[in-house]
Amino acid sequence: MSKTLPTRPLRPATLLVRGGTNRSNHDETSEALFLTSGFVYDSAEQAEATFAGTQQHYQYSRFGNPTVAMLEARLAALEGAEACRATATGMAAVHAALLSHLKTGDRVVSSRALFGSCHWIVSTLLPRYGIIGEFVDGADLAQWEKALSTPAALVLLETPSNPMLELVDLPAVAALAHKAGAIVVVDNVFATPLLQKPLQLGADVVVYSCTKHMDGQGRVLGGAVLGSKKWVEEVLQPFTRNTGPALSPFNAWVVLKGLETLQLRVNAMCRSAAAIADFLSERVEVARALYPFSVSHPQHALAKKLMTGGGTVVTFNLAGSPEAAKAAAFRFCNALQLIDVSNNLGDSKSMVTHPATTTHMRIGAEERARLGITDGTIRLSVGLEDVADLIDDLAEALDAAGSPAARAAE
Repeated sequence: MSKTLPTRPLRPATLLVRGGTNRSNHDETSEALFLTSGFVYDSAEQAEATFAGTQQHYQYSRFGNPTVAMLEARLAALEGAEACRATATGMAAVHAALLSHLKTGDRVVSSRALFGSCHWIVSTLLPRYGIIGEFVDGADLAQWEKALSTPAALVLLETPSNPMLELVDLPAVAALAHKAGAIVVVDNVFATPLLQKPLQLGADVVVYSCTKHMDGQGRVLGGAVLGSKKWVEEVLQPFTRNTGPALSPFNAWVVLKGLETLQLRVNAMCRSAAAIADFLSERVEVARALYPFSVSHPQHALAKKLMTGGGTVVTFNLAGSPEAAKAAAFRFCNALQLIDVSNNLGDSKSMVTHPATTTHMRIGAEERARLGITDGTIRLSVGLEDVADLIDDLAEALDAAGSPAARAAE
């Protein structure tokens, strides 16, 4: 049986280790892994009562599983949410949060700066169902005011954004959204629940890719949707139960173990990211380096207002002509010996990606230009390696990319 946790408020590091634990009758130390698709009943009457909802009993792992339930409880405690439902991937979480709430004729207002797949859902998928998607520049409050001056059903945003680390004034946008009748869904992957609490800033629903920092070691896929008990049970749960984006118990168990070290990893990665941002800002090969807690970030004050740390990602643009940018970016990536070229982030291993040809390829050149994503943009997810080794690797790769003057002389 599980020991009852103290009723006093517990801090994040404690919740990451202890939150949601539900020991079986074997009193195991580690969270139990229930690799089962289904469950048995004592009687036909118990099965009937379970399906009728008059008795609590696990039915089928697509609906609920003890290991998955522990993850959901832990994430809810960490986020400060009333309820959580885990999904197979982060994109399954975004899709479920939107489609469970929306219907034909609804209107969605979204920040333009979204992960490529999220952008596709708003721009391409939702209109197929007669749902209007409208984009605004997330940092421009006047555009939010105009878009939300008429009724809307849902607002979707990520802050900081992928990959340009643009921030949205969440309290202000949430107030406008609620006045327009919309719920606010926030993709909080870059900040993690440790650095930003969207529900405390006015959001109604928070979504995560657990693949990123929560596992954070490149092992499994997973997602989560968090919100009020009423919305989760009455709106989200019927959708997830009947469409099946269920998280496997094994993946849930891996993420549970990853959460135990989340705070240690994120804090270390933030320290390294800040140091790397300072280093990059001094290099002639770099036109600009973006990091929310750097004073050079155009929304530095807002970042300090919303977040308790700058995050684990640094984005930078290589200097030089647009015509030479892609070749320089590829030379830079290919010269890295320690840092991996990969489109993942939040991993204990440092990784770079070239958004224009990977994560944001399919949104098109015109939309990338509006977001500030150039052919010389590099997104760096900072891992747990020694920061001096990472800086050495970056320095050598920048040398290989060449300064603008050197490239012009070629």
